[in-house]
Amino acid sequence: MMIESDRELSAMVQEIWDNDVNRLKPGKDYRISLQGKAGDNMGSNDHNERAGLPLFTFVNENIFKKETFLAFISLLDNYESDTGVPEIVTPEEVAENHRFLDTIIQTSTMKIAHKYLVEKHLSPQDETEFKEQLYRIWFELYARRGSSRPDSSGFEHVFVGETRGGRTVIGFHNWIQLYLQEKLGHIDYKGYSVTANSPQPDENKHILALQFSWKNGIKPKGSIFIGVSPEFEFALYTLCFLTSPNERVKVQFSFYDVEIVCHHYNQKHIGTTYPVLLRYRNPQ
Repeated sequence: MMIESDRELSAMVQEIWDNDVNRLKPGKDYRISLQGKAGDNMGSNDHNERAGLPLFTFVNENIFKKETFLAFISLLDNYESDTGVPEIVTPEEVAENHRFLDTIIQTSTMKIAHKYLVEKHLSPQDETEFKEQLYRIWFELYARRGSSRPDSSGFEHVFVGETRGGRTVIGFHNWIQLYLQEKLGHIDYKGYSVTANSPQPDENKHILALQFSWKNGIKPKGSIFIGVSPEFEFALYTLCFLTSPNERVKVQFSFYDVEIVCHHYNQKHIGTTYPVLLRYRNPQ
């Protein structure tokens, strides 16, 4: 059954997209090399992988000096990737989380999202209270499956990535983390993923399904936005989390028909969230 794409939410996402001034331009600010389609063989010693080269050929790192990118990147090394290992959050890390929220709520993408959420009575109008709400959704720790102690957060899962049992990568839906980890030699890109129903990937589009290994773990199929700003993803996912009781919502914006998957954890926190490209479209 096709769920009707959410018109109102689509209009909001389009507005956020149009105002994402920090988005990178494919082929100019960065280049990716798709190479081959990932194999179905998930053996970790799969020698016939379809991609011998890194995914990222080039990224203009000057962009990482922009305020929201700087604040975002400072958060990436604050996490223990193994689920089951309790996270110790230092006062410095709490301060970095707050600094990140302070910088993104000043962006037009987050301001648009905030205004809409206030109109829908889903977020407080007061900026400090809104920030507290964002903190709870994204940064408050909870115990992920099979763990008795708080070892995870929405931010860590979605933007940083985690490993389960050392062999499986879970979460990890952010291109900046992917690029930085690939540069360090921790990521081995295995090729792009397509199904019978999904469109062929395009190096000049901003959504990609792919397969990769990270450290010793494998991500059989991941799906990420590429080249968008941290504030775009934060605004989009927060909107979907707060407006949609369902765990999947369809939106149309720019060239994309997308399903945003958004799993709640106890209705209070983001469990996981990521885009699934359904098809390309011609913008109206």
